[in-house]
Amino acid sequence: MRPRVWTLLLLMLACKGTESVAPISGGGGPVPLMGHVIVVVEENTDYSSVIGSSSMPYLNSLAQQYALVTKYYAVTHPSIGNYFMMTVGKIITNDDNYSGVVSDDNIIRRLIAARKTWKSYAEDLPSVGYTGGDVGNYARKHNVIALLSDVVNSATQRNNLVPFTQFATDLAAGQLPAYSFVAPNLCNDAHDCSLSTADQWLQTNIDPLVKNATFQRDGLLVIVFDEAGSGDATDGGGHVACVIVSSKAKRGYEGVGVYQHQSLLRLTGEALGLKTLPNAAATAPAMGEFFSTTGTP
Repeated sequence: MRPRVWTLLLLMLACKGTESVAPISGGGGPVPLMGHVIVVVEENTDYSSVIGSSSMPYLNSLAQQYALVTKYYAVTHPSIGNYFMMTVGKIITNDDNYSGVVSDDNIIRRLIAARKTWKSYAEDLPSVGYTGGDVGNYARKHNVIALLSDVVNSATQRNNLVPFTQFATDLAAGQLPAYSFVAPNLCNDAHDCSLSTADQWLQTNIDPLVKNATFQRDGLLVIVFDEAGSGDATDGGGHVACVIVSSKAKRGYEGVGVYQHQSLLRLTGEALGLKTLPNAAATAPAMGEFFSTTGTP
């Protein structure tokens, strides 16, 4: 038999042996460059309790109008490890009372190196630059940026830790930074109060962003839950809702890839044009499938 025929037979056998393929775990085209990236984190709720729920009509309207990540999984229980994965690319700890200073590479270090602006908007933060523990409905475990050495050890960077009241002011003045991390308080993030309370908070505080002309031109908003309820430990932290809002997102799109918080960290970095990404974000599945356009803002 001729060598060419043998080659064809071997190729046919190889294809036959790979009919059953692994699930898609991200991909698509490149992530378009954005001028502003905003991440809003909600708390402790299963995907099935959020998507399609009458308790969250506003969030569901965004999911239907823009893009929904249908196979998104938190990485651990309880909360703090998930927040670290979103910002550091590692589960630094699973101790919600952790108060150490984290020196690992992180999104803030990459933003500073790229000369990109940033702010963490935390609801009920006692004061600008506050890096201390819980106060009232403010939970530091939901604002782990306040534990990063790049922030703690710099008076300049600490000033980017601001109460959420500053968000509306910055939006109205056209002064939102390139990267915004938004942590509602323990009631408004659905941790201690109802999903309907969280949804109303989103509509009151985030809808003005969605309708803002600058955001519509070059913005990316991701609303994500940190972890599922304690009964779901799939992939570490359970199946959670993640909604992507952008004029550059595919409209009404439901994703097919499988993602976790390290992919969110990769997405935020790529959207802002960062050339290097911290820890697990560097190799996490890309989320390009959710976008239909590319280019600079």
